[in-house]
Amino acid sequence: MSSATRPTALRSAAANDAGSQPPAQAAHWAREKYIPIRAADLTSRLAKESTLTGPERNAFRQFCRLLTATFHYEFHDKLKELKEAYAPFDPDDDTLVNTAIDPLERQRRADELFNKFGWLLERANFERLTRGDIQQAFSAASDWGVRLKVDLDMFDRLEVYARGDVMSRKKRRRWQTWYRPEVVEVPIYQRLVVIFRLHSYRPIDDHLDSETVYIKIFKNIPKVDLEMLLPGSRVKMTLMDQSKILLPTVSGVAMTGWKLFQGAVLVAVGGVYGFLTYLGLIVATLGYGIKSFFGYLRTQQKYQLSLTRNLYYQNLDNNAGVLFRLLDEAEEQECREAILAYFFLWRRAGEPGWSSDRLDSEIEAFLAEETKVSIDFEVGDALDKLKRLGLVETDENGKLRAVPIEQGLDRLDRAWDNLFCFNLAPAQ
Repeated sequence: MSSATRPTALRSAAANDAGSQPPAQAAHWAREKYIPIRAADLTSRLAKESTLTGPERNAFRQFCRLLTATFHYEFHDKLKELKEAYAPFDPDDDTLVNTAIDPLERQRRADELFNKFGWLLERANFERLTRGDIQQAFSAASDWGVRLKVDLDMFDRLEVYARGDVMSRKKRRRWQTWYRPEVVEVPIYQRLVVIFRLHSYRPIDDHLDSETVYIKIFKNIPKVDLEMLLPGSRVKMTLMDQSKILLPTVSGVAMTGWKLFQGAVLVAVGGVYGFLTYLGLIVATLGYGIKSFFGYLRTQQKYQLSLTRNLYYQNLDNNAGVLFRLLDEAEEQECREAILAYFFLWRRAGEPGWSSDRLDSEIEAFLAEETKVSIDFEVGDALDKLKRLGLVETDENGKLRAVPIEQGLDRLDRAWDNLFCFNLAPAQ
């Protein structure tokens, strides 16, 4: 399932939360390959076609059951490969490590892990963001996000994948509108995955190290709030917040300096009384400085609290758990594509057959009607799967035809039996 990098223009956005329109109802603004219908629901919907007889409906359900079981077994093998590749880098692993890995071999395995993970994200219909996309996202913050500064040089490798490029709606209040609520459209990613490894010479946190690879998946992330998801982020105060701290401090220091000057004069002419007055002014100056410092800390804590609150509700999974979630989504996508392609060739194309372009357009029209979303169906990938299983044939004119449902069931059954084929040597 190929995935071209899309040069997305990251703009000011906000994540959905209470009081905003849920992402499922958001209007898409980018055409994607993701099919937002569960394989089970898709099977039920197609099986209800009025052109099907009772036996054909039962046969089609059985066909889908065997097809999904076949893909499930294949993806189970992929899961084992990914778990094996991730094991040396899993920060949550609690098993014993029997052998040490030299640095060169560890780097080779890390590169292999990133490549396998990229393959998985393609199967789940995610798209990789370029470094330019990431840096552009750091240039601003949404009205609901936190302004942060991230040093990308701390990463040995960083990859970000997104899916669900949609416009959502959210309420906001601004001083420009006298804090009256207004509803605005904001671009978000419904799903966003981050995988990274840190440089060994750039430690940033006692909880992070360069020997591991961290994987995280989030939901409903504003495009320009991407930096909230990365480690090593430092809060970047707005000009308003800086002025709240700086202006009172500067004015206070100026006034205190003048009073200190007056106090010095009093000390010179006032003896003990003047000295006590001068000492009081020094204490007042120190107290004002301490007050300004704690005001700065309170402002930082306010930002950190906002950051923590946002990520608490938007984090879906971490590390090895992300592999399980994404494998399941990738498997679902494979099933949805294969089910749609077979059904349309079987019931709609009939004996004359269709070209791949006709199949592609017919399925996309069906999905647009069912989901109200424009979807880029990957017809080539779907046909490759069906041809591999012997469920679709091409005639001498290049037309595609599905094998009869009974023949398809037989081939799937034999393919399933061959998955577990083994021989026991007879006893001597």
